[in-house]
Amino acid sequence: MILALVALFIGLRLYAVLGERTGHEAPIMKPAEADKRVEAPATAAPVKGAGATPADMGDLAYLPTAGPGVRALLAADPTFDVARFLEGAKAAYRLILESYWKGDLASMRPHVDDHVYDTFASAVKDRDSSGLKLDNRLVAVEQAVIAGTEVDKVEALVTVRFEADIAAVTRNAEGEVVAGSLSDAVQTRDLWTFRRSLASNDPNWLLVETDEEE
Repeated sequence: MILALVALFIGLRLYAVLGERTGHEAPIMKPAEADKRVEAPATAAPVKGAGATPADMGDLAYLPTAGPGVRALLAADPTFDVARFLEGAKAAYRLILESYWKGDLASMRPHVDDHVYDTFASAVKDRDSSGLKLDNRLVAVEQAVIAGTEVDKVEALVTVRFEADIAAVTRNAEGEVVAGSLSDAVQTRDLWTFRRSLASNDPNWLLVETDEEE
């Protein structure tokens, strides 16, 4: 009975932070300060060469409303490659989520900004203090498309819409399941924003905000 009440309390706390999804995605962050940047995953870096377009890729790469922003980014940075960026964004999505679920803050640290890291760390601390562990599985990233782009003379912000299937389970200190099911994946839709300085030679991108699609 006590374990059930604890699980319910943690569930309500997660609901308030994460919104109406599986209850185990990344915490939602506000945009970070523009001057706070650390190295993003190398897989998320654009490569030299002409930027790919949806026609080049054969699949949807960005939403129609994001087209003008993508073209502005390509004009500002001819080395930006849409296809390579999205592959890197998916790799970062998986790495950061799995690190958060495991409580492995060190692995995610190089890929997120200070504010995002602090929010993740706080959520992990609250979870650990309650004796709960997440046994989540990212079953598949069904789609990753650019949903918005902002470009100025200093930096670029690219928001990616992820559609993924996640199986979520919460276990207590004894390893018993107190919430969720690994056999029942839930579809989630997240909006993650990445930033890169256009004035820097560093091609890597940094996660500065997460949100859920309304």
